[in-house]
This record gives sequence, structure tokens and C-alpha cells, in this order.
Amino acid sequence: MVKIKDSKKTKAKVEDKKSKAGNKVEKKKEEEYWATGKRKEAIARVKLIPQKKGKKGAAEADLIIVNHKQMENYFPLFRWQRIIKQPLVLTNSLNKYKIVVNVKGGGALGQAGAVRQGLSRVLAKADEQLRPILKKEGFLTRDSRQKERKKYGQKGARAKFQFTKR
Repeated sequence: MVKIKDSKKTKAKVEDKKSKAGNKVEKKKEEEYWATGKRKEAIARVKLIPQKKGKKGAAEADLIIVNHKQMENYFPLFRWQRIIKQPLVLTNSLNKYKIVVNVKGGGALGQAGAVRQGLSRVLAKADEQLRPILKKEGFLTRDSRQKERKKYGQKGARAKFQFTKR
């Protein structure tokens, strides 16, 4: 009988701990938005976290994190960085959000395009007024162009073997 009473007490303690943990999670939960973007073989998952208005002095580099690295380290070429920042510059929301990106597959340019599309989609989710601006520029539409397959009897997709007369 003593064991039964003890087990009831421990069950009650476990339930109390669960309820306390549940309250903490709800308080820490911030408003965040998720979206995915695709380009060629690359897939990007983008998480957008609104910045606090009182928080100033945050470096621009700290606001965009790609695969646990700063954007400048992951995409070292300025061309790739500019592709990613296009939706933010267009909507004047460069320092309003913290952006966390997880991207995989494809090459660097394809990944940059996937991040741009995912970022555009998540901005449209966060603020519906930005949707027409992003749609007009074509940032919300997936670029469906894919690599053409190699054909048999040919050198590549379009290239043929050199013709010999004899």
C-alpha cells in the first residue's frame, strides 16, 4: 500500500512539472513565420522572427543566418548576397526581422534563388500588404526551369558528337 501512495505522489509531481514547463514554453513563444523556397535542386526553409523595436545597434550581418553561419560567410560573393537581400530591400524591411535559413541541395546560385523565394513567401505571410509588391517583381513565383537531360547517341542535352563524313 505504501508503494501505491508513493507512486501517486510522484505522478502528481510529474504533472506539476509538465504544467510548469508548458507555461514557460507559452511565455517564450514569439511570433515567427515559416516558408519554403525552391530553385533548381535547392530547397530553403526560412524562419522570420520580428525584431523588437527598442533593439538597435544589431549588425546587419547578424540578422541573416544561413545554415548556422552568417550570410556573408556562407555566400561570399556579393552577387549571391544581393540576390538574397532583394525582397528585403524592395519592401524596406532590411533591419526589421531576424532571418534563420536552412538550405540544402544544388549549387550556390540555386541555393541563393531558393532563399530569395522562401524569404519572399515568408515576408508575404508576415505582412499581406507586401504581397502585391513581391508578386509584381516575380519573387513569389517558382522558377521552374530545370536542367535538360542528356540524350542517347549525343554528347549532351543538345551537343552532338562531331560529324565525320567517312
